[in-house]
This record gives sequence, structure tokens and C-alpha cells, in this order.
Amino acid sequence: MKFKLFILLFIGCLALTAQVKKEQEFRIEGDEFPEIALKSLQPYFTDAKRIRFYKEFDGKKISYESKFKKDRLKYSVEFDSLGKLEDVEFIIREKDLPSETWLTLQHYLGANYENPKIKKIQQQYPLGNRSTLQVLKAAFQNLLLPDINYELIVSTKTKSGYVSYEITFDANGNFLSTRKLVDPNYDHVLY
Repeated sequence: MKFKLFILLFIGCLALTAQVKKEQEFRIEGDEFPEIALKSLQPYFTDAKRIRFYKEFDGKKISYESKFKKDRLKYSVEFDSLGKLEDVEFIIREKDLPSETWLTLQHYLGANYENPKIKKIQQQYPLGNRSTLQVLKAAFQNLLLPDINYELIVSTKTKSGYVSYEITFDANGNFLSTRKLVDPNYDHVLY
């Protein structure tokens, strides 16, 4: 029991010393988007609404992102500067999570943050060792695969006020990483 408490406290300390997420995102035209990325997305733009393209800089690397609404879901598909897929995300609600995963997430948040408020939940399909086609197909079919992640934007109270974090969990709800968000009103579009 003491060992489990130590592990929880250690993970909590890691969360507090996490890296900071400071992104700058700029809207671009479709012809500025990597051609290879655009070709891989083209079949999924059928019946999509509000298709937007962005160039993003996080202080270390440049990436490209397409955001759109399709079949009532808000998608975000991110590519590196060469047009290689990084991940596909879409916004979900807590009821869309498997119940065991939801309980594990709640337990982690309650143990590591004071009065956490979940502002957004995204289901994430990272590229991993699969092909771009496999990841896109799985994401647009909304398959619950063992290698998906859940990314939460959480606001919590600290001594100096409220702070927001981006916290990533695996498909079972196990903690993977956390990044402190710079300012909730930054120029990053939230879908």
C-alpha cells in the first residue's frame, strides 16, 4: 500500500515538473499545406465542413494541421513538416470513453490535481508503427484500438490561480504525459 502511495506521489511530482506547451498556430491556404498530406486527406474531405489548414510552431518543430467537421465530429489531423502523418484526433465526451478507462482517468486526476475540471477530451490515433492509410482508416471509423490515446485539457486550482494542462493517457487510462498550457486564451484553435 505504501509503495502504491509513493508511486502516485511520484507521478504527481512529474506532472508538476512537466514541459510547457507553447504553440503558435497560423491559418494557411490549402496550397501551402504539404502536398503528400493533402493527397492522403482528400478522400476524407467528402461531406466535411469547415475545412481549415494551419501551420504550427511549438518552439522546436514546424507541423501542419487540418481541422474540419465530419459526421458530427471535430477532427484535427496533424502532419510533420515533410507531410508525414503524426496523429489524428477528434473531440469526444466522457460518455464515449470505456467505463473502466473513465474510472482510471478520474482516479488519476483526483489523486494528482486539486478540483480538476475537464475542458476537452480528444481521442487520439498516433501513427506509431502503422501506415498513414491504416491510421486514417481506423480514426475515421472511430475504432477503439489498444494503441489509441486520450488527450484531456484540464484546468485545476493552484496557489497562484487556475492552470491548464494537456494530459495524455493510453487506451486503458494509464498516465502517459502532461504539458502545462501557457495561457487558455492563446492563439491555438481548440479543435
